[in-house]
Amino acid sequence: MKFTFINKDRVLELANQLRTLQTHFLDRYDVDDVYGNSKIFEIITADKLGHELIPGHSGSRDARDKDGNEIEYKHFKETSSNHSWTFNDFSDTTINKLNDIKAVLFTHINDTSGIYEFDWYYDVEGKIIANYLTEATLSIRNTRKMINIGPRQIEKKLGIYKTYVTNQNMNGVYTQDLNRIFKVIKDLEKETGVDNILTSNKIWEVLTAIHLNHNVNSEQGGRAGAHDAYDEFGNQYEYKISKSNSWNFQDISENVLKKYESLENFILAIKDVHSTSIKKIYVVDIELLNRIKEKLEEKAIRFAEKGKLVRRLQISITLNDTKPYLLEELTPSF
Repeated sequence: MKFTFINKDRVLELANQLRTLQTHFLDRYDVDDVYGNSKIFEIITADKLGHELIPGHSGSRDARDKDGNEIEYKHFKETSSNHSWTFNDFSDTTINKLNDIKAVLFTHINDTSGIYEFDWYYDVEGKIIANYLTEATLSIRNTRKMINIGPRQIEKKLGIYKTYVTNQNMNGVYTQDLNRIFKVIKDLEKETGVDNILTSNKIWEVLTAIHLNHNVNSEQGGRAGAHDAYDEFGNQYEYKISKSNSWNFQDISENVLKKYESLENFILAIKDVHSTSIKKIYVVDIELLNRIKEKLEEKAIRFAEKGKLVRRLQISITLNDTKPYLLEELTPSF
């Protein structure tokens, strides 16, 4: 891994521009956290289809069409390793709720040329996808209760085919503001050497790394042993970033625990989505692994006592959990 010394002042200047654009989006459209949780892909989709975004994230639908009907979006990117759409933590309740919406749009984002282009999608009526999931999930035995749906299932089993987006030059409601965001993001990617900064929560990793003189790994999770960031000496770090002083560790398999053993430290940070900044950074010793394992065992015991099965190997680490292992606490000036 080649280390690059990054111009901190320039990165924070670009972050300030993103802050201004975030404030504008919130004031004008009531849309928050534009840069996290892949929200940008919902905005791109709504822009091209003339939909109105519904404020919020999990638990709410994504948009309304021109007639006021509620729509849910699912997306995958061309560069993703998984070319399908995922329903996580499904239940009878979440599946039944799909009956109340007009449609689920299964969208494709072409990001191979350095831009995010929404180019095709499947439009599946809410009732149809609810019925399909009801039947398809009966045989699923994974504890996570997750199902992937690919183009083949939609076409072969539901008889629904792609709709191609032909209005890429359309001046939608969000177009001008999206273009402003993309310009700043391109500059930020060039400055940091990190690709696809708008994917998942990578932008928050970049804004954390700049205060620690770390480089963010663009291929995190891809190559064996790759973690979120590394320093000039090749030491690797796992980042967890949250809006509060509690951080989620998800899908903690034995392989993941083994992978954590190669870390130099854990980096736990608190973000402020309104100011597009990192408010606190906690550098935590690798021995935090002991507490992670303890909490996994405690969860398994609690569930067993109730006769329940642990569906996901997921726990939360609180600030109190970190106290025996805390090495450094930082309050960034921006």
